[in-house]
Amino acid sequence: MLKRTLVFTHRCKLTLKNGQMCYRALTDDNKPERVVALEDIGFVILENQGIIITTALMQAFLKNDTAVVVCDETHHPCAMLQSFDGNTTHNETIRYQIEAGLPLKKRMWKEIVTAKIKNQAQLLELCGVRGSERLKSYAAGVKSGDSDNREGQAARYYWSQLFGHLRFKRERDGAMPNALLNYGYAILRAAAARALVCSGLYCAIGIHHHNRYNSFCLVDDFMEPYRPFVDKMVHQLVKDNGLMETISPDIKRALIEVLTCDTIFEERRRPLMIGLSESSAALVRCFKNESRTLCFPTLI
Repeated sequence: MLKRTLVFTHRCKLTLKNGQMCYRALTDDNKPERVVALEDIGFVILENQGIIITTALMQAFLKNDTAVVVCDETHHPCAMLQSFDGNTTHNETIRYQIEAGLPLKKRMWKEIVTAKIKNQAQLLELCGVRGSERLKSYAAGVKSGDSDNREGQAARYYWSQLFGHLRFKRERDGAMPNALLNYGYAILRAAAARALVCSGLYCAIGIHHHNRYNSFCLVDDFMEPYRPFVDKMVHQLVKDNGLMETISPDIKRALIEVLTCDTIFEERRRPLMIGLSESSAALVRCFKNESRTLCFPTLI
């Protein structure tokens, strides 16, 4: 079931009442209290620094596998609430994850990079931009563990083609549309973390990423083939609105819709949020040696 994404941009109080989430605005006492069924909520994004939320509700979100994303003073996602125990076979799955050998990880990373570059090539075609054939050749040449760094080579060419007319350089703190990409990736990262935890995996133990200060190494590996879905949305937003100076609430709502955009798994159409669950389940099967291939969607 596709669940709702709730974004709270104004001061409010969120509480738990009779097993449901209750919302009360703090800016207007005349507004009635609203109630939302917990089982309908997949994501909660807290943008305002004046939001009050009770511990009981946060615990209920965790039990319901609801991802809670917290934004900083610039309204950019900076943290998320994550359960320590998101799966009934958590211990067993993590053991397989920890014991995974280097050959398996290298094979997985090759599949991840190949899927990412293929989706980048597909996006260039969808946008009517030249360069997809070159990216397809990069994808076909990815070796075990991506020892030739085809991912980096593809990325440099991809960004120069996708936003070439803007003289764009992909930098976290760079000029627009970097901020749009950052916001979209942050939402995607939270969704990917939710899917991995629900599958019983531990987000800190990566396949390729291994920064000691990063608690989401596996998330950053796993989400790579999904990044072009955010890129597609940002490209369209820039095409429709130009290079805006700030990210308006309407633009944020548009970026959040990446969670419900269509993906294709072979001939099966799935919302991206559901697709992440399919990909994470395939990742678990590979860790357990029940399968030799991962499962990622094609951009449409």
